[in-house]
Amino acid sequence: MFQLTRAPIELAPLLSVVQRDSDGAITSFLGVVRNHARGRRVIRMEYHAYEPMAAALIEQVGRELEDRWSVKAAIVHRLGCLEIGEASVAIVVASPHRAEAFAACRHAIERIKAEAPIWKKEFYEDGSTWVEQEPGGSHSMPGG
Repeated sequence: MFQLTRAPIELAPLLSVVQRDSDGAITSFLGVVRNHARGRRVIRMEYHAYEPMAAALIEQVGRELEDRWSVKAAIVHRLGCLEIGEASVAIVVASPHRAEAFAACRHAIERIKAEAPIWKKEFYEDGSTWVEQEPGGSHSMPGG
């Protein structure tokens, strides 16, 4: 399961997709909306994407994980308006051993943050701002 969604992200379905009897480790990463950034109080966040390209990249990253580490993976990134505490991205990786599961999970989030055409806008009590993409990213923000 590699996809974009506008619905809240739930871990249980992702766990059921990746879990195999041969695996002894399942790692997960949840990116969640926090209540502060850049010294300001955040009240909500919006995620936007160039959806065809973002979906393709998420699937490519997931397949790379499965090929490189022989793991089973699921990646879901949420779009739209998110409140504090809601998950924006979930990566779940199952593997016979923990080292591969941790390595694959870390690799996935770093690639997605750097390369996916997904943008976030932070909203504060007194305004909002588009957040720059991670270093190494090559996609401009909407309107930029």
